[in-house]
Amino acid sequence: MDDKEALRVGAAVRRRRRSLGLTLAAVAGRSGLSVPFLSQIENERARPSTRSLERVADALETTPAQLHAAADSARTVDVVRASPGPGVRRVVRGGHQLNAKEFTGEQDTGREYQHRNDEVMYIADGAAEVEAEGRAYRLERGDTLYLSGGVRHRWRATEPGTRILVVAVAEHIDATIDPPR
Repeated sequence: MDDKEALRVGAAVRRRRRSLGLTLAAVAGRSGLSVPFLSQIENERARPSTRSLERVADALETTPAQLHAAADSARTVDVVRASPGPGVRRVVRGGHQLNAKEFTGEQDTGREYQHRNDEVMYIADGAAEVEAEGRAYRLERGDTLYLSGGVRHRWRATEPGTRILVVAVAEHIDATIDPPR
């Protein structure tokens, strides 16, 4: 592994630490490494040795290989080509932190949704009606609607050729913030 590869585990270390609800001090206590050094790793200003990375991984209840894999997935570049015709297509493929879909044509599933994490709905073309928490919203081309996690909603396209982009924090990510106690 070259130096640049070693540097890139920082974001994966930070994500893993946060997913476990740990502070840098807690990871320092578990790993025997200093808080400043761990901070430098997370900010990709320091290269952990193999042994240091093993200690960090142990403290985070994972392996160096899993941290590297998470770092690799963070660097993914993927082009999703446009698809002709109406329907639903994934704009982001795979198990990433974002889930994005484009809905084209007349869409009306009639069902109510409630997602764990935040989402944004952008009307690229056409118009839609959205009902969220008992209120109705009419959205037209260029409009954006933000829904925080937990908001009950349903929507339907109201014009032929409507294109809606929905981008959300993926369901497998816990993006909820517990208030400090």
